[in-house]
Amino acid sequence: MSEKNNNELAVNEGFAVLANQNVLNEALAEDCQGLEFSFDRVKLPAGGGTAFELPSAESDETEMVKDITGVIVYNHPAYAYYHDKYTGGNNPPDCGSFDGVTGIGNPGGNCADCPYNKFGSGDGQSKLCKNKRMLYILREGELFPITLSLPTGSLKSFTNYVKSQLSRGRKLNQAVTKIALKKATNASGIVFTQAVFTFVRMLTVEERTAVAGVTETVKAYAANLTPTSFVDDEPMVDPETGEIIEPLN
Repeated sequence: MSEKNNNELAVNEGFAVLANQNVLNEALAEDCQGLEFSFDRVKLPAGGGTAFELPSAESDETEMVKDITGVIVYNHPAYAYYHDKYTGGNNPPDCGSFDGVTGIGNPGGNCADCPYNKFGSGDGQSKLCKNKRMLYILREGELFPITLSLPTGSLKSFTNYVKSQLSRGRKLNQAVTKIALKKATNASGIVFTQAVFTFVRMLTVEERTAVAGVTETVKAYAANLTPTSFVDDEPMVDPETGEIIEPLN
C-alpha cells in the first residue's frame, strides 16, 4: 500500500474512515487480492459469564472484553431446527431460516405455520426450532463488522432496545450501541448469560453516509446465507440451560 494511501486511511479515524471509499477499495485490491473473507464471529460465554470472547487482530488467540461498542449495521433472524437433539459436530440444521418467514430444508415452508416454531413444541415451554438473531456490529476504527448470534434468552432484551430507539426516531445503523452481558436466571432456576444494550450516541452526518455503504454490503452478504452457514466453529447456546455446546473436532 502506498504511503499516501496509508496516511489518508489514518486521517479518517472512527466510523468516518469508511467515507473515503476510493482509498478503501484500493487498499482492499492491493492487500486482499485472491483471499476469501468471512466476518469474525463473537463467542458468547456459558453459565452466566459476563465477558465476550473476541478474535484477536494480532494473532489466532482470543481476548476477553466486558462489552462491545459499535454500530449495529444490520440484523436478521437466524432460525435452526434439528430433527435430532444437537450435541455438537459439523452437521447443519435440518431446516433453517435467515428471514424468519421461510424455512429452507426439512420441513421448510412458512415459519409462522410450522409446528416446530410454536412455543411448547420443545420441552413444554420452548420451541424445537431455536430462534436466534444475527447482529452485524461495526466497531470504531474497523472496516469489517463482526457478527454476534443472540440466543433466545437475549431476544426480549434486544426487542425492547430496538423499540426504545425507534420510538425516539433512532435507526440502529445510525447510532452507536454498547452491548454488555449480565447473569440471568430462567424459570427453572438455570443461570444463563443475557445481552444488555445501551445507547451511546448518534452518528454524525459523515459517519451515517459511510456506514450506509457497509449496511448494503452486509445485506447482500446475508441474502446469500443458507442453513449450511450454521456450520463453523461457533458454539450453539442452549436457551434452556444457558450452556454452550461446542462443535466436535
